Amino acid sequence: MDFFSLLALALAPGVAIGLYIYLKDKHEREPLLLLVISFLYGALSAILTLAISYPINILILTKEHDVVHQFVNAFFKIALIEEFSKFIFVRFILFYNKNFNEPFDGIVYAVMVSMGFATLENVLYTFQSGFMTGVLRLFTAVPAHATFGVMMGFFLGKAKFTHRQGLLMSIVALAVATLFHGMYDYFWFISYLPGIWLAAIASLLIGFVLSRKAIRLHQQASPFIAQNHSHIKEDKPEPPEV
Repeated sequence: MDFFSLLALALAPGVAIGLYIYLKDKHEREPLLLLVISFLYGALSAILTLAISYPINILILTKEHDVVHQFVNAFFKIALIEEFSKFIFVRFILFYNKNFNEPFDGIVYAVMVSMGFATLENVLYTFQSGFMTGVLRLFTAVPAHATFGVMMGFFLGKAKFTHRQGLLMSIVALAVATLFHGMYDYFWFISYLPGIWLAAIASLLIGFVLSRKAIRLHQQASPFIAQNHSHIKEDKPEPPEV
């Protein structure tokens, strides 16, 4: 397969999911330039992940066919480091942007960062391993990163607008994203056990269901719903008096 076809395959899922989340932001959409910047932050978070992981992988060795070692590998050496790298950009940069002005924006920015991360990762894997790897990741790894982003963003949205619980919600945001990421990776890593790969698919499906619910809840929590309704009422002509 030629270079541009592989590149398109690698880029397509991240861009499509980013567009989907943008369109789900029904009440007060974010500036497109800021979303592009958020996507690039995600690519930077992938580079940060490599920088953090390199010394840790040298210091902590794990056996490939050991379920305990692979648990450490999945949850701590991969999931925690990757989600922490994304979390830094969402929580400590985008969180304070003036455009982060409703709970749903937490989901928007976290998913954009996640898609930047997943897209760079996807490009590397697809060019390294070929077309079939790109197709497999189209339906698994990239959507999985999106669900981790939705979950992180859901709680960061609550952290931003629930001031007394802001720190707690931020910690929960990182913990929940790490938990689901770790489960998904762990079951793939021990897929040499018969049928265990089904648990990875199950964790992904659970992530999809919870992500849909999180999106719906934050859409309903938007403070711009009332404003939009009031504008509609103001624009609606009064019925003629009889």
